[in-house]
Amino acid sequence: MQNYTTNHQLEHRTMRFFKDKPVDDDLRNNLFTIMNRTATSSGMQTFSVIRITHQAKKDQIAEVCKQAYVAEAPELLIFVVDTFRMKQIAEEKGYEGESYRTMDVFFQGVADAYLAAQNITNAIESYDLGAVYLGSILNDPQEIIDILELPELTFPIVGMLFGYPDDNPQLKPRMDLKFKVGKNSYPYVANITTELKDYDEEMSYYYDTREKNRRSDTYTDQLVRKLSTPNPLRQKLLQVVEKQGFDLMVDE
Repeated sequence: MQNYTTNHQLEHRTMRFFKDKPVDDDLRNNLFTIMNRTATSSGMQTFSVIRITHQAKKDQIAEVCKQAYVAEAPELLIFVVDTFRMKQIAEEKGYEGESYRTMDVFFQGVADAYLAAQNITNAIESYDLGAVYLGSILNDPQEIIDILELPELTFPIVGMLFGYPDDNPQLKPRMDLKFKVGKNSYPYVANITTELKDYDEEMSYYYDTREKNRRSDTYTDQLVRKLSTPNPLRQKLLQVVEKQGFDLMVDE
């Protein structure tokens, strides 16, 4: 049984191209208000969102992402792990420790930021707008930090574009739930590439028949190709996290 909300969620698709139509201020503010009600770890709200309106900064971020359409979208958001605010409050209240630097708190911020991004996406799509996540900001997180002038104890974790869609892409197939959902233990599947044969065929048909960027491909081939060509800058993510003042605690 579906309802209005779940129908929108089941129809989720990535929108990369948008009409040259601004998002109304009242609507955007309402979306942010909805996002602000997102569940947050221990109520600490260890995330912030940067809305990019300067075209020069949009252009710079598009260069990091290697995606020209990033600079053209009506709305560009960067979700940021943020324990700097926590540090400010703690110091003003007389706290002398540094627990806001721990990996525990950092991962709380990661969870808070991702949950907020998903929650605002649900709201965006409920208004018949579209959105796309930008994991590509992690191509060079230090450059994003510099562009946004982020203070210590922050880290840009994911970006997002949204607006009025100028595209109608097909629904991208998903693998069967038996590969993802376990009961009381990990959903281990033996001979997984064989078990994924039907999904590979479904993905092959999808890539071959979609309107844009048609190609001959499968899920398992794409996975191996991606693992075989890692981005060298992304190999330094932890170094950037540490440079931002977080304690990796790798020697303890």
